[in-house]
Amino acid sequence: MTADGLTPERVAQWIERVEVERKRAARPEDFPDLPDIPAGRYNDAAHFALERERFWSQMWLYAAHVDQVSEPGRFIVWENGSAPILIIRGDDHKIRAFYNTCQHRGAPVAREASGMAGNRLVCGYHGWSYDRQGKLLAVTESRDWQDITRRCIGLDEIRCEVFGGWIFVNESGSSESLEEFLQPITRFLTHLPLSELRLMHRSVVEVECNVKLLIDNFLEVYHFKLLHPRTTDKIFDSTGSNMHLWRNGHSMMLSPNRSRQWVDPGTRGMLEMVGSTDIEKYYNPSYCLFPNLIIPIAPTGMPFVSMWPKTVRSSTLEVLWFAPDPGTENRDPLWDTRIANFDRIVEEDIQFAEPMQKSIESPGFQSVPLSYQERRIYHWNVEVDRRIGEENIDPALRIAPTLGAFIE
Repeated sequence: MTADGLTPERVAQWIERVEVERKRAARPEDFPDLPDIPAGRYNDAAHFALERERFWSQMWLYAAHVDQVSEPGRFIVWENGSAPILIIRGDDHKIRAFYNTCQHRGAPVAREASGMAGNRLVCGYHGWSYDRQGKLLAVTESRDWQDITRRCIGLDEIRCEVFGGWIFVNESGSSESLEEFLQPITRFLTHLPLSELRLMHRSVVEVECNVKLLIDNFLEVYHFKLLHPRTTDKIFDSTGSNMHLWRNGHSMMLSPNRSRQWVDPGTRGMLEMVGSTDIEKYYNPSYCLFPNLIIPIAPTGMPFVSMWPKTVRSSTLEVLWFAPDPGTENRDPLWDTRIANFDRIVEEDIQFAEPMQKSIESPGFQSVPLSYQERRIYHWNVEVDRRIGEENIDPALRIAPTLGAFIE
């Protein structure tokens, strides 16, 4: 664990801040009035297109876990970028990412969503072949080509880096490294054995709403009492929830258990991560790894809730579960209970998403006012604008950076 990570001193500080939240009778006097979020950021097609081009395609985005490309030749095709991306482990065991596009006429090199490549990747259209490192090996009817293997180097590679066991890709050639981008959030995770975690489960739900409606929901606790009266609100004391804002758009919401005796029935007896602190055991740290990963961590593991834009009115919500390696091929039967419990919470979270999409297109929807408790939403939007560049955004849709004093 790094010296500035989740040390005992920092654990005590975070817990103290939770108690301050529980006792306060009003928002802090020095907290600024947050300007409303303009409605167009949720329903304007031109703004959505701008975000896709200048924001989402420029970001480090979670794409896969190393378990999904566990051996040389094992690959997946990731569909959440600007175009399908082939992620493959090479013969040198390095994980790489390429646009899934043959350099001849653009046909896909891999036609399955995942699988095991042979000794070479062969385009099914004209038979051009590449090795597992993306290098062009041969072309069909080579006599008709002059020195093509030297001119066409190979598949178009994009940036691909790994943190813990999590694979991230970035289509931009100019953004910071993954290590730089993940600061400072990763310093609060390094005490956990992340590289030893295994992918336990994956599910995907298509939701007919703008992706921001989903992201906003997971950045606040304001909805707990009405949406989760028999689940989350029974477990966590939202009056003590404390929000941490960090640079690069990252944040964390720390919500204390109502009782230290409470244990998720879906986790009783499960393996726990070595190094877990009281924060993971009793306070439910829910990290937002900007822009779209929500990671609530418990000693027995964690889900990734990731949300992806499809159109201005549709999104994909993906839930992945990571946990300590059980040492066997079969997962603990308790996982069925644990996953079902969380799926119920997610269903409660998205129950208003599609009706809200219709209502936010109403003339009655002008803007979103935000409370002190919802400041992570404002922080998220400020970082989006910083990444796009204020000069590229319609003045009526810009977000003023007013939270500087509250970013740690």
